[in-house]
Amino acid sequence: MKMVKSVVLAALLVFAPAFGQSALAQDNATAAAAAPAANAAVDSAAATNAADAAPVAAAVPAVAAPPRMKPTEGIGMPKPGEYTLQEQFTSTGRDARWLHDIMLLPIITIISVFVLALMLWVMFRYRRAANPVPSKTSHNTFIEIAWTVIPVFILLAIAVPSLGLLADQYKPAPKDAVTVKVTGYQWYWGYEYPDAGIAEFVSNMLPPEKALANGEPNQLAVDNRLVLPAGRPVKLIITGSDVIHSFAVPSLWVKMDAVPGRLNEKSFTIDKPGVYYGQCSELCGARHGFMPIAIEALPPAQFDQWVLSQGGKLPGAAAPAAAAEATPAAAAPKVAAKSAPVAPAKI
Repeated sequence: MKMVKSVVLAALLVFAPAFGQSALAQDNATAAAAAPAANAAVDSAAATNAADAAPVAAAVPAVAAPPRMKPTEGIGMPKPGEYTLQEQFTSTGRDARWLHDIMLLPIITIISVFVLALMLWVMFRYRRAANPVPSKTSHNTFIEIAWTVIPVFILLAIAVPSLGLLADQYKPAPKDAVTVKVTGYQWYWGYEYPDAGIAEFVSNMLPPEKALANGEPNQLAVDNRLVLPAGRPVKLIITGSDVIHSFAVPSLWVKMDAVPGRLNEKSFTIDKPGVYYGQCSELCGARHGFMPIAIEALPPAQFDQWVLSQGGKLPGAAAPAAAAEATPAAAAPKVAAKSAPVAPAKI
């Protein structure tokens, strides 16, 4: 009996590889036969998706972006030899410049000159040669009242407009404000228009030769500007991705820290169209000095045209009217957004 079992087991061991190869060949043949059908199904699904997407693409008209605005020398940028504030193009900026130039500078100058003159007079008038017997005056009521009351009035004169200016700078933006999310990276800026549906695109400094060729200031020109409307309220939501940055545009009186994990808001209205330059104003690493800011303020109609040219949408009923007025084009120059992985088509 043991001999029979041994013979049967030996036979199974001998013929088992043959049975396995036969089954594997059968599976391969089945898969090869099914492959053309699967490929045909994928092609059919892709064709169906393309056919479904074609009407949507045809329904969105291609709109030409407005031409890139040329900067004006000395406007929205620093001037050679300038030692005071830049010309301002927002209401809070004008108020701040008035407070600085008309009130603070004269007061500081008068106080400094008065204190210097008083020190020189005391040094000369009460020197040892002119006063062999020192004065024994202990107090002077009039002088003590004067040097208490006069500074109080000076501080009140400065505080009243300063408090109003602070309140204006932190007013919440109106509901119809154009919202832009600003993100600071090492070492460039990212801009996103959530209400218009425009995905984030990045803004890098142009090389010196390209900046000069475009007629823009060196180390301030960028490839993709932050485009905003002139005459409309704007709300910036500012944050950081890695370290603390600071979004600062002096001619618009805008300066707000970009802190990772925190959203800071800044609202303002640009008075007139133009190009306004700024820089990161918080030490953020090796290339901190090479992440400039360029804001291109367009007239409202041109801004709407730019939004449509980027594939965005306009709020409310303004979209159809702006789309009808915009100039159609075969292909509009669209700002390059950050690349995202393409999802595979469903079978």
